[in-house]
Amino acid sequence: MSAIVVIAKAPVAGTCKTRLTPACTPVQAAALAAAALADTLAAVAATPVRRRVIVLDGAPGAWLRPGFEVIPQRGGDLADRLAAAFTDVGEPALVVGMDTPQLTRRLLAQALRELGRADAVLGPAPDGGYWTIGLREADDAVFAGVPMSNPATCAVQRRRLHSLGLTTLELPELRDVDDIADARAVAALAPHTRFARTLAAMRLRETVAA
Repeated sequence: MSAIVVIAKAPVAGTCKTRLTPACTPVQAAALAAAALADTLAAVAATPVRRRVIVLDGAPGAWLRPGFEVIPQRGGDLADRLAAAFTDVGEPALVVGMDTPQLTRRLLAQALRELGRADAVLGPAPDGGYWTIGLREADDAVFAGVPMSNPATCAVQRRRLHSLGLTTLELPELRDVDDIADARAVAALAPHTRFARTLAAMRLRETVAA
């Protein structure tokens, strides 16, 4: 059975979710990041899987749940860090980020089933990126030269998987949280989450266009 891997950055003020400012203060942005991470880990913890791993940039905190291994991130850009995560886990794995707090056990279970019958799975995001990628075998060539945080990221990644001859199944699209508009949209889609409750408690003003 595959592993589920969360690639995450420790939710420390001033170093994470900086695109949520100035709508949020750095402390508020870190609180939203912590809530999103907690929601993500809860979904992973509820999903039947042999192994749960956090590939972490930073130090573990009180948010770390029992039953998760912690592996430090290594590599330069995100493409390098994704490649290293698959190599370090060393078995079939589904990698998700920490910025889709609407993630559910049902969706993770679906992704694992799909990975069981394909070489790779890919879950697109509406901004052109992707919220998850799964591989049966680690291969640095999957990520080499793929531009990250780019409107073409998912399309380029999809083409790379196909060019390597990897059978690839698509997963449902999920919106990830980059800016305050994303945060509000995701909270509205998943009002039961810690993330939504944390955002609501902040009572942030709506930005009015000039």
